[in-house]
Amino acid sequence: MKAHTGLAAAEFARRRKQLMRMAGNDAILVLPAAPERVRSHDTHYPYRQDSDFWYLSGFPEPEAVLVLVPGRRHGEVLLFCRERDPERESWDGPRAGQEGAVDEYGMDDAYPIEDLDEILPGLLEGRSRVYYHFGRDADFDLKLIGWVRHVRAQVRQGAQPPHEFLELGHLLHDLRLFKSKDELKLMQRAADISIEAHRAAMRVVRPGIREYELQADVERVFRANDAWPAYGSIVGAGANACVLHYRANNGIAKDGDLVLIDAGAEFRGYASDITRTFPVNGRFSPAQRALHDLVGQAQQAALAQAQPGLPYEAGHLAAVEVLTEGLLRLGLLKGALERNIAEGHYRRFYRHKTGHWLGLDVHDVGDYRIEGESRLLEPGMVFTIEPGLYVSPDDTSVAEKWRGIGIRTEDDVVITEQGHRVLTEGLARSAEEIEAAMAEG
Repeated sequence: MKAHTGLAAAEFARRRKQLMRMAGNDAILVLPAAPERVRSHDTHYPYRQDSDFWYLSGFPEPEAVLVLVPGRRHGEVLLFCRERDPERESWDGPRAGQEGAVDEYGMDDAYPIEDLDEILPGLLEGRSRVYYHFGRDADFDLKLIGWVRHVRAQVRQGAQPPHEFLELGHLLHDLRLFKSKDELKLMQRAADISIEAHRAAMRVVRPGIREYELQADVERVFRANDAWPAYGSIVGAGANACVLHYRANNGIAKDGDLVLIDAGAEFRGYASDITRTFPVNGRFSPAQRALHDLVGQAQQAALAQAQPGLPYEAGHLAAVEVLTEGLLRLGLLKGALERNIAEGHYRRFYRHKTGHWLGLDVHDVGDYRIEGESRLLEPGMVFTIEPGLYVSPDDTSVAEKWRGIGIRTEDDVVITEQGHRVLTEGLARSAEEIEAAMAEG
């Protein structure tokens, strides 16, 4: 099993135990697998399992439902999944079936997915609380309401229907926020693959190359290492780098341009997320270098706040102060530092936050604020630090040399007992390092 999921069966079992302990013995937890999605007519998008379902089961197939019934004597962990079917498997590949669900994936029991309607009402009966992700899948919402209604209809016969419905994410997403040693190994592997991919792009870039050619070089490294893109790769040359979620990737990288690549591998379900901005011809112009250095200083300031016990938001505030100070020094903003920060004038050039949680999802789950206050950082949390500057090509209020420059530098950081560790440390970051790496070819 470890070969497929990257994690031992015991890790999934430990997560389920922890979640059931939090939910309590009068609860039931219901998680459907992600549905397959049609791409067009009869072709599908590559299947990607629902992250919460994966986190608790490691089971990779669609048409499955995981049911956790804490304290149930006949087994707490039940999986409803597709039966073995030699005819279908000859078309679509092997299935685990009920036997595989128990033997390979550590379920206490498994049933055919077709038996869900028959069995689930009986599992709901006698449980006072249902944990479930409401509003994610309208069809499944209706099914669950139907099963509860079925139990309610038998109240006169002594049935006890659930009376409380709770958002599963409230419990589960706090667990997912803290990464285990084995999870961090997978995240390090995802980061290492991404580092290799970004190096490949820096090696092949040259004036006249298309953005999609660079994308192909990056994603080839992902697939060659048994990983997938964790999200749509962004490759923006010149002014395209100023579009935060640029998707077209069909422009030409010209001599004198910078190219911004925001791309990360997903390995065994875990995402990495790296951005580097580098010169197409291998050398930064003075203006490009000034802004690139400033983004680097902002990243260092944010990184200094990546310590256990400090508020998550402290990194963003530190980056904003450094960026605003630098923009004033370079003449892109005018006036007093405090006023520019308080009135948000820096947002003309820096429109996003300085990072996000990272894990099974690239924008991973977990609250950033608790009771209105920024959450304090704790060991095992992983997030990105990604300050940037984007000067619109049409911004006539600034000197021409700045216009159309877009820069972002993004790394993946894990909080440790002592401070932090940068998972993406191995990739050239400063202007000097990037120029040196590109000169090596």
